[in-house]
Amino acid sequence: MKRNFFSIKTLASIAMATGLLASCSSDDSPIDPGQEPVENEDGRWITVAAARMGENPGDGNGGTLIYSISSEDAKDPSVYIEPFDNGFIVPSNRTARLQSSEDGSTIFNISYAGDTGGNYTKYNVNGGQDFEQTGSEISIAPYVGSAPRWIKLFDGDQTGAAVYVDTENQFDDNDTPDDTSDDTYIRTEATMGIVTLDLQNSAIKEFQESSLSLSEELEAQGYYIGRIDMPTLNATGDKLYIGARISKVNPETGETDRNGEVLNSKTIVLDYPSLENPTIITSEVGKGNTNGYRSINAFLVNGSVYQANQGDPNGSHILKIGANNQYDDSYVFNLDEALGVEDAYILAWRPTASGKAVVAYRHAGSAEGVAGAQGYFALVDLEAKTAQKINEIPYSEDFYLFQYQGFVVDGDEVYVTEAPVGENGNIYVIDTQTGEVTKGAELVNVEGSHFIGAF
Repeated sequence: MKRNFFSIKTLASIAMATGLLASCSSDDSPIDPGQEPVENEDGRWITVAAARMGENPGDGNGGTLIYSISSEDAKDPSVYIEPFDNGFIVPSNRTARLQSSEDGSTIFNISYAGDTGGNYTKYNVNGGQDFEQTGSEISIAPYVGSAPRWIKLFDGDQTGAAVYVDTENQFDDNDTPDDTSDDTYIRTEATMGIVTLDLQNSAIKEFQESSLSLSEELEAQGYYIGRIDMPTLNATGDKLYIGARISKVNPETGETDRNGEVLNSKTIVLDYPSLENPTIITSEVGKGNTNGYRSINAFLVNGSVYQANQGDPNGSHILKIGANNQYDDSYVFNLDEALGVEDAYILAWRPTASGKAVVAYRHAGSAEGVAGAQGYFALVDLEAKTAQKINEIPYSEDFYLFQYQGFVVDGDEVYVTEAPVGENGNIYVIDTQTGEVTKGAELVNVEGSHFIGAF
């Protein structure tokens, strides 16, 4: 018989916490540190994130809900949880981009779009639907807008970083400002903004704007940096890497050109913590974008940063940036070759400290499901440059991973969520050293909705 996790033990923990709840202070009030998270005697907390359908299956635009269970219960297939019915609603107009503390005891959120877009809040994880807001709110909207692209840096849960880029096509009006018919395209100006946020004290740490330039030759052809995302610290903590997507306009018309040559992958490198002196480095191995989508796209492992690329005509690569803050082009890891597929596209991924990783991906052979291309998980070894599809996890054609965000890394184990759009699924736990896969708690779904990971 399956049992609902909303057990007496959880109810007792929530009851104990209820009397201790502290209200969140306003932006101008002293910071209220709130209560300590409820201690979990059965391992760390595993928070499951669920994205409700808006208008179309799998769009996630109906809001995000979260629900937490212990790691022990997450591994138990007799447990079932219903985040869509019993979960905590995360403040966000659309699918929230969530971050968690390294030990799983805290959830960090910045609302995406809408009236509260750009508002930063954090929550103690107390089990079940009990997420206690702690500390004070702060808005980063004045710096990076109401729909910020942000992640938590790996510096002991101290800092978040959010980025944006504004672009403007520049033309020579040939001294006829009232006649646009003879205007000549010059280049596209790209202005990058980045703000760092003190996650513990809800305070702005630094903000800088910079102009981003490619070579004169590329800019004359209409290329420019059109989107940036996924800041990542280097090993010494003095440089910040930001992933980039290269866009293009047709110089003859000034209109968007989606048929141009895909350029080699690029990354912006900034001084940290000053956020000054941006430079651009270029891979000779991979082509396409490095900005990812909803999930962290680059990670520090054993002194180097490993970064996935997307939209590579040769299939996604995992690229390596060395201690000299340049791409290491001697490192060649192509997912097409490693998996024996075509047009592999890394949707999200997460390594362990040992360099073993779990990768969410799609490829040319993926079925077209109700929300988009069918997704898969693979077990990857960064040192050996090998990848193997995890066959113990079921892959319905409606298993949609494009919006996937969260992996929990607990030592050598990685927790993921699996459920087709609108159907029930399970938590799965992968032992990255042995390859053993454990089927865990059942995830109860609702029509048109899906799960976007574990935190």
